[in-house]
Amino acid sequence: MSGQPNDQKSDPTPPPFDPSKPSVPISYPIKTLEDLENGSYYKSFHYPFNKTSVPLRPNTGLAQRPRVLVCHDMQGGYVDDKWIQGGENSGAYAIWHWYLIDVFVYFSHYLVTLPPPCWTNTAHTHGVKVLGTFIVEGEEGTATCNKMLSTKESAHKYAELLVELAVALGFDGWLLNMEVDLAISQIPNLKEFVSYLTQTMHSSVPGSLVIWYDSVTIDGTLSWQNQLNEENKPFFDISDGIFVNYLWEKDDPKLSATVAGDRKLDVYMGIDVFGRGTYGGGQWTTNVALEVIKKDDVSAAIFAPGWVYETKQPPDFQTAQNRWWSLVEKSWGIVQNYPKTLPFYSNFDQGRGNHISVDGAQVLSTQWNNISSQTFQPFLEYVDDSTSKTIEVRVDFKEASFNGGGNITFKGTLEAGASFSTRLFSGQLLTGPLPIYFTYSVKSEGNSHLGLSLELSSETEGKKKLFLASQGTNQFSSEVLLPRRLTTPDNAPGWVMQEVSIAMNGYTLTEIHAVCYKQQPEITNTTEYFAVLGDIKISTSSKNTEFPPSTSWIVNGQDIEWGTSQGSKTLSLKISWKPEDEKGPLFPKYNIYVEKLSKQSIRTLRGTLESVREYIGVAHIEAFYVSQLVIPSDTSSLKFIIQVCNVDGASQNLDDAPFFQLDVQSSTNILSLLFGCLPSLVKNIIAYL
Repeated sequence: MSGQPNDQKSDPTPPPFDPSKPSVPISYPIKTLEDLENGSYYKSFHYPFNKTSVPLRPNTGLAQRPRVLVCHDMQGGYVDDKWIQGGENSGAYAIWHWYLIDVFVYFSHYLVTLPPPCWTNTAHTHGVKVLGTFIVEGEEGTATCNKMLSTKESAHKYAELLVELAVALGFDGWLLNMEVDLAISQIPNLKEFVSYLTQTMHSSVPGSLVIWYDSVTIDGTLSWQNQLNEENKPFFDISDGIFVNYLWEKDDPKLSATVAGDRKLDVYMGIDVFGRGTYGGGQWTTNVALEVIKKDDVSAAIFAPGWVYETKQPPDFQTAQNRWWSLVEKSWGIVQNYPKTLPFYSNFDQGRGNHISVDGAQVLSTQWNNISSQTFQPFLEYVDDSTSKTIEVRVDFKEASFNGGGNITFKGTLEAGASFSTRLFSGQLLTGPLPIYFTYSVKSEGNSHLGLSLELSSETEGKKKLFLASQGTNQFSSEVLLPRRLTTPDNAPGWVMQEVSIAMNGYTLTEIHAVCYKQQPEITNTTEYFAVLGDIKISTSSKNTEFPPSTSWIVNGQDIEWGTSQGSKTLSLKISWKPEDEKGPLFPKYNIYVEKLSKQSIRTLRGTLESVREYIGVAHIEAFYVSQLVIPSDTSSLKFIIQVCNVDGASQNLDDAPFFQLDVQSSTNILSLLFGCLPSLVKNIIAYL
């Protein structure tokens, strides 16, 4: 595994990866019991970058209904997602149907699979628990078990080490996959390991899970049962659930439910999406197994949904992915609801794209991927027959975005006086006595208009619909609220920002729909429709976000390394920052820019020359590693700007943001000093010889 991103050129035989040395931050597994035991992971340069920045929502317990567990297993793990600060592959694998998932497992065939923080960040945003994987296989796995299960004390020790990792990195538990034959004498200590791990996880991380995989049986034999029975139930009894192997038959879910009794929801029947012997065949008939599982009132464990990506299902990944997950929704239904709390913000970013914008201005025009950048994902319904729709709706990466790299584009035909509605979110947001504010950005062409339809319900007043639209609303029967137009930044041409407040005390917001419509009577004869929804924010205040000023941050540069590449000077360094008031607000992300100040601009009076602010990445913790930044020859100073971004989508003005400034000349001085010392150093060496 290399410490260099995929897009960077490297030598034919790069040096072995040394986690102790500064390099582009990556996620990686722990491969041996010795490395788990000696704590070398915590001494790694990469360890702080692997910490989750988004905590799971409080009181996120498992619902008392059949659940959906999704086990990642995509190309062996640690592919594009290992680059913590993101990569340059806009076609990277991602999941965005989080509203159909309860638990997400990051899986690979290494001993200890640690979920890359991008998965935990976005899963936690959507209320989904994340598990790492502990797996033993083959001869090496047998040797691991011989050591780990040698005594009760050693079983406890290694369980504690796994708990420590989950706590330190911020994920929610473990999938245990013991795929080896064991001596019957080892089973008591295996039970100690499972039980102690489960109990200690619960006490350390409330709401955490330890799931047992259907593998070794209570007599030590590696024998997949494909159901819950007396051979594997002792492990089920001391953990939070069982992931049943996927070679089960039609009656096995029902039989397993009977054995589990009042814990039948903790039985997760496996489905291999690749279809390797799985009931119903997986792939495009995965729903066959899902429907049997749900009918028998147990839970589902979907293994390797990356099949869609790995096998390049037509016509393209996004369309095929949406189609495949629509099978899950039709069979199972929605399991997560949002918005639930405020503030709520979505820019529809899938964590990949061809550009990045901030407040309507494009700051990056190249391909990128970073799953941590996902905000709340829309509940867009997949329609199998596109000809049945007058308007095509999709998360789009080509059209200009208002924030991030995504938006929802509505394109098609619409007659004057007609309208088209599509679901955006399905929520459970209880409104209080204070008004709540809806703010959204729209870009449209001609007579194309875009509004929002809200569905609310009250136990005493029943259901109510509100329509938020700026003009041409006579054709709608529901109550219409007219938004006010906000001031749009000068560098955001074409974007219109609307805001409206509603006061619906005691109502629950259950649905948000986008409504495409045309003004009546029609101004032009065309039926073409085109509009883009850039983002949506729901908050309890109409005031702009107040950010701490730059003077209230402590910013440092570390691991500074100067170099050269193709004749140009380069710089690598770690920038870290923290607020002076450690009790201040926490922020979810930071945009990182650099100003390369030339000697001429330094000598010129302030304001007479404007330096270019170059976007170089995003951080989700209070640190960022700059790798081999190319520095023009006339550069005297580098100013790294950290733009603070709030959970409501607001971004700090760059002129007020914290920064770290570095004098480029200092590197020349160091080199001069070294070269100046060379003659005397050579003399001393000769004299010594």
